[in-house]
Amino acid sequence: MQNSPRIETERFILRKFNDNDINDLHEILKDEVVNTYLPWFVSKTADDTKRFLEDRVYPEYQKEVSYFYAIEAKDSHKVVGYADVTDIDLEEKCGDLGYGIHRDYWKKGIASEVSLAMLKQLKEDGFAYIHATCDQRNIGSGKVMQKCGMKYMYSYEEQWQPKDILVVFRMYQINLDGNEKRVFKKYWDMYPNHYIEENI
Repeated sequence: MQNSPRIETERFILRKFNDNDINDLHEILKDEVVNTYLPWFVSKTADDTKRFLEDRVYPEYQKEVSYFYAIEAKDSHKVVGYADVTDIDLEEKCGDLGYGIHRDYWKKGIASEVSLAMLKQLKEDGFAYIHATCDQRNIGSGKVMQKCGMKYMYSYEEQWQPKDILVVFRMYQINLDGNEKRVFKKYWDMYPNHYIEENI
């Protein structure tokens, strides 16, 4: 397990963020559409985005183990998104995969290409399993998770903060160590309104 080791895919470089990325990242964080299914409010100014880096991203790079990436396009060197693993449990060797992509770059296979590369790295680093959640309405994100080999496990309702809205989340999981009987039950146990959907 490492702290955001550099990863390369066919089209992208996954690397740590720095202050030179503020303008590119701001294009993503200020977009209401991109942030529909993300937990935080949009950034209204470049200073908001700088604070996002200082408060949420840079502290990750001080940890022993963390994975928080800028997705840099090899052809343009533009940051077109971000990807991360949060809620890392070093004892269970697991974490929660997430990503956000600039709207101009949707439907180009970026999220799945990057996620597959990250899952490969996480497996090499000794992670046992990875989980991910998406809003029930975010069909595209669910398809990305399935393309990456993640399996739907269950759904649950959460009063999502800080937006304070009721969201039905679908929880997906991939067992990197081959233990297919394992199911991450934290959300199932935490939220009373949980259930298993059919035909996902």
